[in-house]
Formats: sequence, C-alpha cells, structure tokens
Amino acid sequence: MEQFTNYQEHLDNAIKWFWDALPNLIAAIILLFVGMYVIRFTNKMVRKFFAKKDYDQSLESFLQSLISIALKILLFVLIITQLGVQSSSLVAIIGAAGLAIGLALQGSLANFAGGVLILLFKPFKVGDFISAQGVDGTVKEISIFTTKLKTFGNQVAIVPNGQLSNNNIINYNAEDTRRDKIDVGIGYGSNIKKAKDILLAICIETDTILKDPAPEVYVGELADSSVNLTLRFWANNDVFWKAHFHVMEEIKHRFDAEGIEIPFPQRVVHGTSL
Repeated sequence: MEQFTNYQEHLDNAIKWFWDALPNLIAAIILLFVGMYVIRFTNKMVRKFFAKKDYDQSLESFLQSLISIALKILLFVLIITQLGVQSSSLVAIIGAAGLAIGLALQGSLANFAGGVLILLFKPFKVGDFISAQGVDGTVKEISIFTTKLKTFGNQVAIVPNGQLSNNNIINYNAEDTRRDKIDVGIGYGSNIKKAKDILLAICIETDTILKDPAPEVYVGELADSSVNLTLRFWANNDVFWKAHFHVMEEIKHRFDAEGIEIPFPQRVVHGTSL
C-alpha cells in the first residue's frame, strides 16, 4: 500500500510539473516556429542582397552560411532560456565549450580567419598567377581554410590561408602588363653597341612586346669574364611567357649570326710530363 502511495505521489508531482511547465513549453514551440520563419526570411533577404552585389561567390556562400548558423544558435539559446534554463549557466557552458574548441582548433581557426580576410580584401582571385610560401602557381580555388594553386607542372599545391594572409604575396596578374628583365653576357672583345642594337631590334620585331613603354638595354655589370647587358621590355600578361622565350631564343640565333660571343665557364687542365 505504501508503495502505491509513493507511486501516486510521484505521478501527482509529474502532472503538477507538466501543468506548470506547459505555458513555457507552448511558448518555446511557438518561438521555434516563429524563429525558423524569421531565419528563412532573413536568409532570403541576404540572398537577394548578395544577388545585387558583385561579391566573390565563395564569400557570398560563406557569409550566408555564417549568418544562418548564428541565427540558429541565437534561436536555440532563446528556446532553452524559455524552457527555464538559467541564461547565466547556459552562457558559462557555451563559453567553456567555445574555449576548449578554440584551443583544440587554433590552427584551423587561424586559417579560417585568413580565409575571411582573403575573401574580403581580395589580394588575389581565381585565375591569378601568384607567388607565395615558396610556391608559384595559378589560383584554382579559394576556400575558407585553404587556397589551391596549379603549378607549372600541373600539380595542385594546397596552401593554408593563415599563412597566406600573414605573409608576402606577389600577384603577377594584379596589373594588365608585366615587365621582363633578361641579363645577357657578351665577351669583352665584342661590340657593345652592336649587341645592344640587336637586342632592341629583336624587341621591335616581336609583336607580343609592347612598344610603349619602349624596350631598353644598358650595361648592367662588368663581370670577371663578360660584359653583362640587361634587357627590359613590357608585355601583356596573357603573352608574357611567349614573348620571354621567343626573345631568349632569338638572342642566341642573332648573336651567333653576328659573331657576338656569349662567354661560358671554361676549365683548363694542365698535364705534367713523366
């Protein structure tokens, strides 16, 4: 009989707790449906906003996801608070969990922050040829944590965004044109003026080299075994390497035809007679 009385007492307490909590439960359910509607409406407005702006697609996708997740977390906190959980305790739990996750993933968070900075300030974009972290390549993809570069050898280099955002980057496609610098050594017995005229003639005859700014040649160094001439010219980015390799080949052909010596290291071995 006593056991039945205890059971009835627990049942009465449960029913009482249910009726006491019912208003908060109903309010939490209403808050859930209203909150989800507000989140969907907000996401729709955000998409319309980005549709009118010319932002990077990766940045748009990231910001939309970030806004949606932040609103859902806020809704979760409001619902839990409505159900009677003390907000101070909930904030303490979330703060402790956030600290633990932050310490465990500090490298990933640095890459995340770097990705946000790259997408916001755009030091480079997909298709640009850059040099960074000892890697040269064309930007294939910019994600939140890493950037993928396609190298000359058609390999894919994956560089963490944290390092990219905190170190030097050379963007070769930031400008429409690019200047080349080629050093050519000639023998001390060769005619400097004739060699300079040949180099300038090559640039004038090459269609892929810009005539304005004009190409220029000057004596860059009087080295131990050669007079080093420096040739500088400008070309559009899309034909830069074509112009570079063409000029290199033409220099050898023209110098050979005109008898201009290009010195190369030589080693003389003296023998001894027995």
